[in-house]
This record gives sequence, C-alpha cells and structure tokens, in this order.
Amino acid sequence: MGGRKRALLVGINYPGTKAELKGCHNDVDRMRRCLVDRFGFDEEDIRVLSDKDRSGPQPTGANIRRALASLVGDACPGDFLFFHYSGHGTRLPAETGQQDDTGYDECIVPCDMNLITDQDFRELVQKVPEGCLFTIVSDSCHSGGLLDSAKEQIGNSTRQNKTQSREPEERPDSGSGSSFRSFLKETVRDVFESEGIHIPHSRHGQSHHGGDDQDEAYAQPTGDGRTKNRSLPLSTFIEMLKEQTGKDDIDVGSIRMTLFNVFGDDASPKIKKFMKVMLGKFQSGGGGGGGGGGVMGMVGALAQEFLKAKLEGNEEDAFKPALEQEVHSVDEVYAGTKAWAPNNGILISGCQTNQTSADATTPHGVSFGALSNAIQTILADKHGKVTNKDLVMKAREMLSKQGYTQQPGLYCSDENVHVAFIC
Repeated sequence: MGGRKRALLVGINYPGTKAELKGCHNDVDRMRRCLVDRFGFDEEDIRVLSDKDRSGPQPTGANIRRALASLVGDACPGDFLFFHYSGHGTRLPAETGQQDDTGYDECIVPCDMNLITDQDFRELVQKVPEGCLFTIVSDSCHSGGLLDSAKEQIGNSTRQNKTQSREPEERPDSGSGSSFRSFLKETVRDVFESEGIHIPHSRHGQSHHGGDDQDEAYAQPTGDGRTKNRSLPLSTFIEMLKEQTGKDDIDVGSIRMTLFNVFGDDASPKIKKFMKVMLGKFQSGGGGGGGGGGVMGMVGALAQEFLKAKLEGNEEDAFKPALEQEVHSVDEVYAGTKAWAPNNGILISGCQTNQTSADATTPHGVSFGALSNAIQTILADKHGKVTNKDLVMKAREMLSKQGYTQQPGLYCSDENVHVAFIC
C-alpha cells in the first residue's frame, strides 16, 4: 500500500530523579531501527524526543503535544502514523469536588511533569484524516485506557474502568465514606512506595488502582537482573512537580490547578477545560451542581486561595487559555470521562489499566521495557505480516512465560484487529 510513513518516538528515563528508569532510551533506539529496517520508514520522517541528550529538545509536555499535533496535522489519507511512548504513566484522581466525580485520568508523564491525559489522545486521534491509520504503542503503566473509549479487543481494562469510574459497583458499604477511606489508604500506600517500601494489596479487595493483579506486578522476574515498574506513585509525582516548579503548596486537590498555573496554554486541554469549569463555579459562589458540600468541597483551601489571589490580583489574563476552551457540561472535565473514539486509532498498551509495566535490566546491564522487548523479539522472529492481534497475543504469551504479570492490550475497531502492525 502507498502513503507516507511518519513516526514520533518518545523515551523518558527521568535521570537523576526518584523516578529514574533505565530502559526507555533503548526502547526508542530499537524501535527507530525497526521502523527503518523492517517497515521502510525514512529517517527524516521519524522524530525522536528523549532526555538522553540534554542539549537537544526535551520530551516536555509542550514538545510532545506539538510533535503529535504536527504528526497528525500533516497527515493525508493513506498515510501511516506511529507513536511509541516509553516512560512513566500515572493516574490523576478527581478534583472537581463533585460527589459523582470518582474516576481517574490516565496520563503519560513528560520529563517536566506536564501531564498528557487519555482524553488528550482521544481528541488527537479524532483529528486523524479518514483513511489514515494511527498506531500507538504505550509501554507505560496504567496504559490500558489511554485511547479513551476505543473498543477493547484484547484485555479487561474497559470492564474494570466501568467499575472504577463514575458508576462504581454498588455494595452495601459503598458511598462517599467508603470511597474516601479507600482513597486515603492508597494515598498512604503511595507515600510508602515512593520511599521504596511496598505494601501488598488485599488479595480479596480492589484498590483504586484496581484489582488484585496490582501487587503481583511489583515483583516481576528478569532472571538475575532487576525490575522496576513504570508507575509513578501520586506522592512521587507531587514531589517531583514541587521540584520542577519550586512550589511547596501542591497536594491532592490542587494538582490540576498547579499544572495550569505553571504551564498555562501549554497545559493539557482537559486541564484547561477543568480550570474553566472551576473558575465559573468559584465566581458563582462555588456551590451546587450535584456535589455534596459544594463543588469546591474536596478541592481544598489551597486551590480556592489560588483562584482568589489571581482574581483579586487582576490576573484575569492568566485564565485566558482556560476561557478559550469549549465546555458544554461540567461532566466533560470529570476524571475518567469517556466519549466516542474514532475508528482509525489503534492502541497497544503495555498492560491493563490496573496494572504496572516492567522496566527491566538484565544481568548483563541491558535495559528495556518488557512490552517493547517482546515486540522487537516477535518482529525479529517473523519476517512476514504480523497483525495487531497476533502481536498482542504473542506478547502476552511471551511475557507470561518470562514471569511477568502485566497483560498487554489491544484497543481498536473491529476492522483494524487483523490489519498488519503499523503498516
């Protein structure tokens, strides 16, 4: 088939930080060679963003968004687009304070902590021209929901997302008190895990990370090598955001406010929409809208003070990027909000929404992401066509044999299940 082949590869090791990984640069280097040697990409049509070389453009949130926008904006029918991400993933809890806003935004974590959300990816794929195929490989944690609402072909994230987001299963002890206790326990767990102390999850309950696969995903064997997961605990993310921004007053409840305050127009579109909604509620007295205790109930005093200071300081212009966003209803900014996704996007995730992906180092010092390594091994062993389904099923089998608990997933329309991987 004809058409231009273009790719964006992002690898982030976060060197010198508490979240440092080892295999992401290698993942990107191997994928670049594979695109040229196997799939016939031209070198000039492959853009790489990595924190390997500090002298070049860094994989910041703004740079990744601009590169993705360029990739999609220049596309024509018949083109093949490819985006590979190796780095941390995280889950951002709800912050509107609305009682029915109980989900999580799944995000990838750029080197400057300027998060890119699952909804950002959905809106990006919606702009892909008809007849142009866009394949995304995300070798990161909690990546099973990144392509928001795409049909799940292999995996169980969709089912679990429905359980975890705005319509939780009803149990006798469910309700805001139970939800808050669960959230509080996970926050404490995050603090310990950011210090390298793992507290196993209950084998019979579900955490907010979802499901009892989670504790197994922390100890995945690589022979005599070392394995770290690519999940960034919320407490570690907050600590790194404080270091990046020089701000000490960041906590759960004011993360989105901080991201908007620091990055402004370069912040995630969903975060800008969130700010528009919160500003409107604040200016109208901060009440109502279905949230017990008012919409500002769980946002916290710091967020309220931020809004108040900006308005009293005649800094209305600071909100311009938010006010320019189109928002039709408050639930558009709810964490985990799902919406229609187009047919020409394909997501291959390193794991399910509730799982972590492994960053492994062999005894010989070679580091890689478990999914990225599996993909390269499968492609090297088969010279003919490998479909999206074949690739994911073989990757699942390979990772299981290697002792990993993570389960790669495939999210796409029915017509793209048996299409050749990438092109």
